[in-house]
Amino acid sequence: MSILRSQGLGGVLRRVGERLSGTTGKLPTPLRYEDALAVDWRVAHPAVTNPLEVGDGPFTVAWIMSPPGKGSGGHQNIFRFIRYMEAAGHRVTIYLYSADKIVSLNLARQIAESSSYPRVSAMMELWSSDGVSQDVDAIVATGWETAYPSFRDKSPARRFYFVQDYEPFFYPVGTDSVLAENSYRFGFTGLTAGGWLAHKLSRDFGMTTSHFDFSADRAHYHFSNGGRRDEIFFYVRPGTERRGFELGIMALDLFSRERPNYTINLVGWDVSRYEIPFAHNNLKSMPVDQLNAVYNRCAAGLVLSMTNMSLLPLELLAAGVIPVVNDGENNVMVSNNPFIEYSPASPRALADRLISVVDRSDLPEHARAAAASLGAGGWDAAGAQFVSAFEGAMHG
Repeated sequence: MSILRSQGLGGVLRRVGERLSGTTGKLPTPLRYEDALAVDWRVAHPAVTNPLEVGDGPFTVAWIMSPPGKGSGGHQNIFRFIRYMEAAGHRVTIYLYSADKIVSLNLARQIAESSSYPRVSAMMELWSSDGVSQDVDAIVATGWETAYPSFRDKSPARRFYFVQDYEPFFYPVGTDSVLAENSYRFGFTGLTAGGWLAHKLSRDFGMTTSHFDFSADRAHYHFSNGGRRDEIFFYVRPGTERRGFELGIMALDLFSRERPNYTINLVGWDVSRYEIPFAHNNLKSMPVDQLNAVYNRCAAGLVLSMTNMSLLPLELLAAGVIPVVNDGENNVMVSNNPFIEYSPASPRALADRLISVVDRSDLPEHARAAAASLGAGGWDAAGAQFVSAFEGAMHG
């Protein structure tokens, strides 16, 4: 369905043919082959060594991104910060980049109709080798593969890199992990989701970085159930290794044996084809505007991330759900909210932490305090951080 939405029926038929023939017809990377060949990051980009002189603004900004999917949280967050950029007066155009080169601009209509995406004024265009328009003051790369066309672009525009995760960890050690890692050596200014990425990219690659803090959309997530709750939430993404699907299932198997009266909700993916060893609700992927009702039935939520922290812990907190999250600097350096329960990443330790949460005698009061800990401002403070960092770098 993702291919159908982004590439149309022709793209689906081509993929079916490739699968039947046992070949993809191209090297298996999200990066266009010619872009990988053309970029030699050892030679600093002219836009980095000789930054474009700009006035006070507002600025014209090109964002390069892969085609967004209906349920892509990373793309939804990109649109959120494009909206903040536009609210500050800057003009944005979105360029869609894909290794398949077949992208449907019907995506713009689908995104506009989705309740999960913030509304923006930016127009969408298909990326081509001609590059961005000549009036662009800044280019913002997003996923690692988009850093390559940004590097190749002959525009003198200043270069930025909107980094939401450490993407080399998305792959086994090999070509894609190396190409992703190299994108942090391009000399672009990093605008990162949370402090861990800013620290890691600065320390390991010498990137100039600024970060914005995580928050939750208070229009969608809020506290509405002050009673005792008897359900559990687990964010499942079996196809996304960094979300620790199997580890979470092990932990919940232990939990369900010892607290069998709790209903376990699996949200994020259709797990009907997986053997789950305990009773559960398979809620699949849900629109953003339906999640709050589920959250407010849950006492605790299990959210695992082996790379940068997910947005979900703070969204859960906003609804009074106590998140249990695997410990590590990748999570702790992003949020030190005292209501997040950090735990060693073992099935027994995670299960024990979930049990300790649901067994609290004061859990309803604790849940209410957890929701209040986020305040009412939502993402606005993070948006201000982001815009301030961007505008400061434009004059730096």
